[in-house]
Amino acid sequence: MTEAKFLIEIDARIAAIRETMQRLGEQAASTANSAEKTRLAEEISGLKQQLATLHNERDALS
Repeated sequence: MTEAKFLIEIDARIAAIRETMQRLGEQAASTANSAEKTRLAEEISGLKQQLATLHNERDALS
C-alpha cells in the first residue's frame, strides 16, 4: 500500500474512533447507572489508546 493510501486509511480510522467516542460520551452523560458509566468510561479509555497509537503511526509517516 502506498504511503498516501495508508494515511487516508489511518485518517478514516481516526475519524471513526472519534465518532464512537462522541457517541459513548453522550451515552455516559445520559445514563444514571454507575456500572454503565464505568463500562463506557473504560471503553472510551481503550479508544483513546487506539487513537494515540494511530496518531503516532500517522506522525511516523509524515
